[in-house]
Amino acid sequence: MNQPDMQTLPTPDLPDPNSGSLAPPATGSLTAAKAAQKQRAILGAALALFSERGFHGTAVPDVARLAEVGAGTIYRYFDSKEALVNGVFQQAKSLLRDALLQDFDPQGDVRLAFHDFWQRLTGFARRHPLEFRFLELQDHVPYLDETSRQLELQILLPVNLFCQYARDQGVARDMAAGTLMAMIWGAVVGLFKAEHLGYLPTCDDTILAQAEQACWDLFCRVSNPLPLHPLP
Repeated sequence: MNQPDMQTLPTPDLPDPNSGSLAPPATGSLTAAKAAQKQRAILGAALALFSERGFHGTAVPDVARLAEVGAGTIYRYFDSKEALVNGVFQQAKSLLRDALLQDFDPQGDVRLAFHDFWQRLTGFARRHPLEFRFLELQDHVPYLDETSRQLELQILLPVNLFCQYARDQGVARDMAAGTLMAMIWGAVVGLFKAEHLGYLPTCDDTILAQAEQACWDLFCRVSNPLPLHPLP
């Protein structure tokens, strides 16, 4: 999570995710279906390589070989390597946004909202391990374009609002909302990073429930510990 200063965040105005770098090129020789299939192959190959090697460790010819297309074909869809990594970022970040925020209530019952957010974030990490590693284990700031930055804000703002609300309700610790968010988000990232590197066994339901309770205790005011489990 590349976290900007929450006190100065603008209201995001995200361009259409189906336009720009994520739109397949218009050609006369390829049908729309074939063009979309090639684009998916390119994005999938780029995701696999970027998630393991990072931006600087990944070469466009390597992406082309894994996608089984010519290197020149990639440049018909993406003007540059930076455009390609932004396309991967926007696709992965859109998946994360939908997983975290659809029907999420940042101003509901704090205990239930915390549990809901934890389940959503850890569930995403389980279902989309490549996307999670790509998004959370690398520094994307140097090459993100405006569309990608706005998409990042679409996710951070509601989570920041939840942390502010929990603090104002006297449940969360009296500290900056961005700090509260970083502690919890960072804990999830650390768990799945340790699993990927082999330092931990598989993050099963028991491990994640224990970690959730520990993070809930960390999140709460010391003078007002509320049990997270069992939930009503």
